[in-house]
Amino acid sequence: MGQKVNPNVLRLGPNLAWKSRWFENKKYKETLLEDYKIRKALMERLRNAGVSSIHIERSINSIKITAYVSKPGMVIGRGGTGLEELKIFLVKLLDRRQVKNQFKIDTQVEPIKDPNLDAYLVARNVSDQLIRRLPAKRVMKSTIERVMGSGAKGVRIVLSGRIGGAEISRREKLQVGTVPLSTIRANIDYASSPALTKKGYIGVKVWINKEEEV
Repeated sequence: MGQKVNPNVLRLGPNLAWKSRWFENKKYKETLLEDYKIRKALMERLRNAGVSSIHIERSINSIKITAYVSKPGMVIGRGGTGLEELKIFLVKLLDRRQVKNQFKIDTQVEPIKDPNLDAYLVARNVSDQLIRRLPAKRVMKSTIERVMGSGAKGVRIVLSGRIGGAEISRREKLQVGTVPLSTIRANIDYASSPALTKKGYIGVKVWINKEEEV
């Protein structure tokens, strides 16, 4: 049986919520592109703070943006100055109606309790190490040990591409514990983060089976 469904999409509703929450009747395309622009800009700007995801919630004249990061102090700054700079950055990025004070932007920062149990941060850490030309097998093993040591039920890492600069691309897979992808009740976190090496892209996919939330 093929596993071609994104585990996050499969669990929308029962376990996971949408990362963009709003309703638009006439300007759906423009609003969707604006969400994409916001998410892309913030993921680049907050990269050093360990950003994992950006949640966007809209109402009639306001937009609430929540950033989930592993180092919230780097975003908030001393006395909240970082949040003010972030708000100014978003105002310039959106560039609509804010001049007349008709549009309110609310920015919030939520800390990630354990970065080793966040699939996106784990995948990005693996890709960063591959870019630095560290051995793929060693990177996968050390990452899995770290994730399992943080209390995960299971973890799976899949690499695909010209691993180690090989002439022929291949697929490497390493799994420890249980990762039941067909069980919707299971609390599976999934993310991918490709690594751009000198020999081309190496795809990095990570599945983490976390404890079920009560």
